[in-house]
Amino acid sequence: MSTLDLALIGNGTIAALINPAGTICWCCFPRFDGDPAFCSLLRGAEADPQGIFAIELADQTRAEQEYLANSAILVTRLFDSSDGCIEVTDFAPRFDQYERMFCPMMLVRQIKRVSGSPRARVRLRPMKNYGGERLPTTVGSHHVRYYGGEAVLRLTTTLPISAVVEENTFFVEDTHTLVLGPDETIMGSVASLGRHMFEETLSHWRDWVRSLAIPFEWQEEVIRAAISLKLNVVEDTGAIIAAVTTSIPEAPGTTRNWDYRYCWIRDAYFVVNALNRLGATRTMERYLGYILNIVADVGDEPLKPMYGITGRPVPDEHVAKALPGYRGIGPVRIGNDAHKQVQHDVYGSAILAAPHVFFDHRLVRREDDSLFPRLEYLGEQAAKLFDQPDAGIWESRGSNHVHTFSSVMCWAGCDRLARIAEHLELRDKAAYWRGHADRMHAVISRRSWNAELNSFVATMDGSTLDASLLRLHEVGFVRPDDPRFVGTVRAIERELRHGPMIFRYSEPDDFGKPTNAFVVCTFWYINALAAIGEREEARALFEHLLTCRNRHGLLAEDIDPETCEQWGNFVQTYSMVGIIDSASRLSASWDQAY
Repeated sequence: MSTLDLALIGNGTIAALINPAGTICWCCFPRFDGDPAFCSLLRGAEADPQGIFAIELADQTRAEQEYLANSAILVTRLFDSSDGCIEVTDFAPRFDQYERMFCPMMLVRQIKRVSGSPRARVRLRPMKNYGGERLPTTVGSHHVRYYGGEAVLRLTTTLPISAVVEENTFFVEDTHTLVLGPDETIMGSVASLGRHMFEETLSHWRDWVRSLAIPFEWQEEVIRAAISLKLNVVEDTGAIIAAVTTSIPEAPGTTRNWDYRYCWIRDAYFVVNALNRLGATRTMERYLGYILNIVADVGDEPLKPMYGITGRPVPDEHVAKALPGYRGIGPVRIGNDAHKQVQHDVYGSAILAAPHVFFDHRLVRREDDSLFPRLEYLGEQAAKLFDQPDAGIWESRGSNHVHTFSSVMCWAGCDRLARIAEHLELRDKAAYWRGHADRMHAVISRRSWNAELNSFVATMDGSTLDASLLRLHEVGFVRPDDPRFVGTVRAIERELRHGPMIFRYSEPDDFGKPTNAFVVCTFWYINALAAIGEREEARALFEHLLTCRNRHGLLAEDIDPETCEQWGNFVQTYSMVGIIDSASRLSASWDQAY
């Protein structure tokens, strides 16, 4: 049965998910949003699996798996009944070469004998057309070529080619290297190349981690979260995808199955903000280039909530009929129709990704004269649309309302423009944007506050709650000690808390009533508790949520509040951001720690 007890490897060009047995069960080529050559995660058929890249041990009895410390390199150890053991090392090359980042469309797998006389087998069965058919092959002296899909793949290896093509078992007596990548000839020794790429990739990740400003407590958890977020950043364009998968259902028995392999402006802001906390500001700089190019291209058209990883529109939804879905729960959707929605918070989210550039003296682009006017265009849209109906943060497909979160994010965009203008000593601009922000703040405070509930509410003039209201103090709309914010936290506790988890909302939507908790909402609640002074409870809930991660410290989008089983697309950037944000707020300071 498929599981989300998976490890993530990648390099900014591609990403792969590896199951506990060391099988690559999900990987798209030639990039994150491409056709999944390895798609068994959504295909099932355990008796004769297709869409896999497996390295199996004959008479296997157990497996162990772990990341090499502070890296995106995975090691799987497979054991047989005679105390034989092999070690499989998996990574996607990523390191500086020729003054630029080398991150090819490539996976490297190394097989090493550890003990005994183990016999292994390689099953490499890539597919095309979203699981519709096997890729045909041609064979060379040291390689196998898989063609006919979105990308032509070539496996070059030290193993006998017949062992790969015929899936024959072989004694593992030495270290073997398998390089699956573009259809290009590898010059020289494949083994030497594999060793070189391993050493350089390990060094790259450890140098990157060394540069992070992590909190004193929960260091390993934060490091793993940071690496995972970095693996969702597209090196070519600076886009940030929400997750590497499509259509992992939010819960069993639901059709809440969506394609998350695209860049949501909202989600990307959260990732940028989290990595900025750790001092990893290059992601923000790259993302700003991505989003500003989009803004320039759309002109007077409304900004969409999401875009493809190259900045092009997201494709309309269609169903991949050859894939039955995760645990047989379909449909498997390609594309996402939410790109057609109106979501006004995107204007604020785009602006809020930028203020760091103006205030951080480490950044080369600081106080760029050309940047502020481009942000002002977004502010004008925010000021115009903040009290207009939209689909909201939860992307309702059935109706539009004036959502408080969208309105507050529009306010936040104008507020930040005022602050930036003050910093740049643009007094007229500062007054202009402060006037907009004050006007918007007054309207939201009047229309989104419900005195009967003693709480801000999800929609203007409404009477329902949603978890995004827990963000009001984070963006500076209210102070954490404001009685209105404390009342909102208490109301959400009463309405949306299920055990230790917080739901997005409780009312039925287009697909019924939610049955699983949206992970990041619980992190927002933890942060809100800390903000209002209830740090002990916040720490207890945070520790509990950390126990819900899988063996590799990774989180999906949703959690069953009763069983703590993970559901939804994986690895979910929202959820990993939550680890960094909460740990940063709750940790003892380094000065206090020793």
